[in-house]
Amino acid sequence: MRRLGERVDPAQTYRARPGAYAVLPRGGALLLTRTEEFLLPGGGIDPGESPLQALHREVMEETGWRIAAPRRIGAFRRFVFMPDYGWWAEKICHIYVARPVLRLGPPTEPDHEPVWMAPELAADLLGSPVDRFVVAGLQERA
Repeated sequence: MRRLGERVDPAQTYRARPGAYAVLPRGGALLLTRTEEFLLPGGGIDPGESPLQALHREVMEETGWRIAAPRRIGAFRRFVFMPDYGWWAEKICHIYVARPVLRLGPPTEPDHEPVWMAPELAADLLGSPVDRFVVAGLQERA
């Protein structure tokens, strides 16, 4: 599996943290979430959850949108410190493309705001190296 982002520190202990993330195109724009930075909607897969269940839950929590027709397009690894948890993680990022089909309301996740952005702009402004790589790659194939 391809690694993106920081190098592995051999002196560090990492916890596995699988997650599901979505590229959400509609009408020539991408639906992103904004916290301190722009991100693809998504996050950790909770115990007992499948990647698709986590994807639907995370997109709803971070954007307020329901999605349809998710299609897995790849997976990547990142080795990062997760300040919310206070530990280092090997993030296994499952990436999907899906259609945002219905806005049900505002995000329920605190400090998240849905943002529509042109894909070429998103490829430069996304905060995560995985997110930038995925969106730039989709732009090249378009």
